[in-house]
Amino acid sequence: LPFSSYYVFFVVGVFLICAYAAKEATKKMKKAKLYVPQIDCDVKAGKIINPEFIAKCPPGCQDVKYRVYGTDIYASFSSVCNAAIHSGIIDNTGGKILVQKVAGHSGYRGSFSNGVRSLSLPRWRESFLVSEGKPRKGVTYPSTLEYSSSKSTAVKSGNGRVNVPTGDTVRKEYQTSPVPTPATQMATTTPTPTTTTTDPSTTTPKPTTTPATSRTTTVAAAAKTRPGLHRVRDIAFRWSSTPASNRNILGPNTGIQRQEPVAAFRRAAGSPAHLAMETDSWRSGLSIFDTGFSSKEELNPKPLESISQGNPNCKVDLSFLMDGSWSIGKRRFQLQKKFLSNVAQALGIGSAGPLMGIVQYGDDPSTEFNLKTYANSKDLRNAIEKIPQKGGLSNVGKALSFVNKNFFSDANGNRGGAPNVVVVMVDGWPTDRVEEASRLARESGINIFFVTIEAAAESEKQNVIEPNFVDKAVCRTNGFYSITVPSWFSLHKVVQPLVKRVCDTDRLVCSKTCLNSADIGFVIDGSSSVGTGNFRTVLQFVANISKEFEISDTDTRIGAVQYTYEQRLEFSFDKYSTKQDVLSAIKRISYWSGGTSTGAAISYASEQLFSKSKPNKRKIMILITDGRSYDDVSVPAMAAHRNGVIAYSIGVAWAAQDELEAIATDPDKDHSFFVDEFDNLYRFVNQLIQNICTEFNSQPRN
Repeated sequence: LPFSSYYVFFVVGVFLICAYAAKEATKKMKKAKLYVPQIDCDVKAGKIINPEFIAKCPPGCQDVKYRVYGTDIYASFSSVCNAAIHSGIIDNTGGKILVQKVAGHSGYRGSFSNGVRSLSLPRWRESFLVSEGKPRKGVTYPSTLEYSSSKSTAVKSGNGRVNVPTGDTVRKEYQTSPVPTPATQMATTTPTPTTTTTDPSTTTPKPTTTPATSRTTTVAAAAKTRPGLHRVRDIAFRWSSTPASNRNILGPNTGIQRQEPVAAFRRAAGSPAHLAMETDSWRSGLSIFDTGFSSKEELNPKPLESISQGNPNCKVDLSFLMDGSWSIGKRRFQLQKKFLSNVAQALGIGSAGPLMGIVQYGDDPSTEFNLKTYANSKDLRNAIEKIPQKGGLSNVGKALSFVNKNFFSDANGNRGGAPNVVVVMVDGWPTDRVEEASRLARESGINIFFVTIEAAAESEKQNVIEPNFVDKAVCRTNGFYSITVPSWFSLHKVVQPLVKRVCDTDRLVCSKTCLNSADIGFVIDGSSSVGTGNFRTVLQFVANISKEFEISDTDTRIGAVQYTYEQRLEFSFDKYSTKQDVLSAIKRISYWSGGTSTGAAISYASEQLFSKSKPNKRKIMILITDGRSYDDVSVPAMAAHRNGVIAYSIGVAWAAQDELEAIATDPDKDHSFFVDEFDNLYRFVNQLIQNICTEFNSQPRN
């Protein structure tokens, strides 16, 4: 070849080598510019403004003080790093994680996973997901995270200390480091999400048949009655001779095979952001036999394998109120014991699962055994078989009061972190009133179920002391908490449906949470310095806080006091029992104008609001003021604290820091807030509710 050709090949080769070297250098430069910010263990997702980011967690975040709310999908005021440990993305040595913000959910399910106990929460406005810390294609991740801030900076002035907010957002600069190379990067795995879906039983037992010839029984001559109140019950067991046309009893060959609706957590294919929660709805006024349960329920539940820890998907503390009255008869009492034995087998009793005790009632209740007596289904079933019948009347209200006061205690094995559930077995109807006893039990956080067998017929309802007693006893009249069984023949069919309900901890809405267990009293400064426009802003702040709570006469209740030199009760705790009525009442509050006597207002609120608070309610006072008080606040505040009032103080503009701290419950930093102007009050809504919930969850359950 001519020399010119060699020269061309040489030039092209040099060019290709240079181009390749330049490309590799560019790759290295790009890699060198990819930085991952580090976050602290206590950083909550809601504090970070970025909708999606990669961050590095330090070692040592697996600690109970870094709270987590939810499972798989987490409320945004959870610790980001501890949530990542809970989900299995990293362990306590730390590591990189990818965080994606998603919409708020109506419920967050607590669970124990990877050494971390997460808490349940009824709802929150924002959620997040965590996954392995690898960048997604086409997404640019920040090397510096943006944080929202409601903190204030203390500066000294001639009149003392004044807190000045630092602004809505701040940019935290963390020392960053290059992405670790594969040789040094800690291996992480993305776990398959756990589900709580319970499939309805598909086993079809052979139906029992009743001979065509009717059987007769001899009614005992000395049959006992509930004096003037209850129908006569035959002591001997009544065999069924009901014709097929009678619809009160569901025969084994009706062909109805509808499946029981269940709550499900499903993760759709694709992005984890598609995690969805589906809940079922229950039609009110229907018995178990027309609410979608299969008539082919197993007559005798399959024995479970012996598991010393029990069923971990059903961690409840359960008390059965067993009907021992004379009206039930000896044979029916044996059927009731068989039913309870089958329930104990189906539950899977164990220390890490459900625990079960039994209280028998008649004239008076008595504990047969408590939660810690038996730790497995076999021993529990043997104990049930040996229970003798008490006799007497059917005093259900008395039994509920007994359980509320005595059964769910630490000494009796109450675990605190498990929902408290009571299942009341009733033959016919009670001989005393149940509404008040049930209300007090529900307010203590007890979920009440009623199983009513052979309820009063139309001709017998005149003998019932308390009409609609079941609806008055349970916390929701949607059919979830009540099962009506038309005959003792049919009792075996409700074993599986009842077990599914008491184990569905996401549906146990009677359990007390930070959002449904308080009497909240707002003490509002209506002095002249506030002004009409700012006063409306304060009322909007009060409304924004109130609407986050579950408001009813048995859940959270709201009251309000306005003050100047004088005080005025705007509305008391028992005035309004719906959220809409409360919000309308707040909107109607008229501006008063006058001086500022905050100490007198605290005393007035203690006397007019909190002295009338219900037992077992958390008493929370939220005081909003814009200036220094003309009277002393420390003595009235200390008196309120001694009476169990949890006080939060919100200071605006010229409010005195020393007075805000004196009013607030200790620690001050969690109960006292300051903002420079009324228009910034909204910033404290989330923080205030978060602190209320954090404080609630750190307290003993009952």
